[in-house]
Amino acid sequence: HLQVTESGGGLVQAGGSLTLSCTFSGLTFHDYTMAWFRQRPGSPREGVACINWPGTSTAYADSVKGRFTISRDYYKKTLYLRMNNLKVEDKAVYRCGAGVPGNGDYCEGTWSVSSGDPFDYWAEGTHVTVSS
Repeated sequence: HLQVTESGGGLVQAGGSLTLSCTFSGLTFHDYTMAWFRQRPGSPREGVACINWPGTSTAYADSVKGRFTISRDYYKKTLYLRMNNLKVEDKAVYRCGAGVPGNGDYCEGTWSVSSGDPFDYWAEGTHVTVSS
C-alpha cells in the first residue's frame, strides 16, 4: 500500500527559500521517475521539475531554471524540491508524483508539460505563498 506524505509548504517573502519534500512508503522507490507539478491561480497545471529513476538526469521548466533544484534520497525514500529566490508568481499548489514514463529521456532538457499522465502516484498537494 502506497502512502505519499508531502510537507514544506508555507508562506515566504519574495527572495526567500523553501524546501518541499515527499516521502514515499510502500513503493519501490528506485524504480520510479518522479516530478513536481504546480497550479498557479488562474493558470493550468504545469510541470516544474523532473528527475529520472537513477537520479542521473533532471529537467526544469524555464520559469524555475536556476532557482529550483529537484533531488531524491534513496535511503530516506524522499523526493525534494529546493526553491530559492522565490517570486510572487511562484505562488501555487505544488504536488509531487511518481510514475514510469515511456520515454527514456523524459527528464532531459527543458521540461514543458501540463499532463501528469505518466505519473500514477500523487501527493495531495501543498500550498506555497510568496509575499512581496
